[in-house]
Amino acid sequence: MKVLIAALLFSSSAIAAAAPPTEVTAEYEVVHTGLTIGRINESFVRKGDLYSAKSVTRSEGPLKAFLDDQITLESSGRVGASGLQPLEFVQRRARDSKRDLKTSFDWDKGTVSTVLHGEKSEVSLPRETQDRLSAMYQFLHMPAFGPTLAMPMATGRRVETFNYRLVEEGKVTTPAGEFDALHYARVTDKPGDTKVDVWLAKDRFNFPVRAIFDDPKGFRLEQTLVSLNAR
Repeated sequence: MKVLIAALLFSSSAIAAAAPPTEVTAEYEVVHTGLTIGRINESFVRKGDLYSAKSVTRSEGPLKAFLDDQITLESSGRVGASGLQPLEFVQRRARDSKRDLKTSFDWDKGTVSTVLHGEKSEVSLPRETQDRLSAMYQFLHMPAFGPTLAMPMATGRRVETFNYRLVEEGKVTTPAGEFDALHYARVTDKPGDTKVDVWLAKDRFNFPVRAIFDDPKGFRLEQTLVSLNAR
């Protein structure tokens, strides 16, 4: 099961944001064609100017019968004036270790290196680049936002820039409750780009509470918040 996690959003409001939480735990359900096929448990901890985040996705429901897998993502790094600055990102799969990867960020050298399938690759590191897990927590640390956003993100062996636009503001209902949310959509310009729609709770630090992912092959996943604790 391939779950696309990294929701890339931000608030359009110009008001000052509340102080971001130092601890976050959250749970999501992952649904495909109306059936729950996975569950995601998230955690984030900040201690001083350091952070660590972890995401564990487990198969559930009908998918578990023939693909009982677990995907673990971990990100760690620093917290600075512009938010999170990842230093290391790791992805592990319980049933397929050949797809494990490790990404290291060298901000002094300006490079990001990834080890995948036993091979190391290195590319340039744009300012404010995030990994696939730190991206969602970066939104909790951004002091101001606009109607669009360009965010560099390390994805496997390369760094891509993801662009989003504000679609609307309104209520969104999840198993965790109803939220006053901002709905953003990814601006795609290539046939192979995955479409992403995401809803951020304005009164919960702009935390993603719902996301829909449509890949070019027609596989659609919906990730919805089940519980959230932040302090």
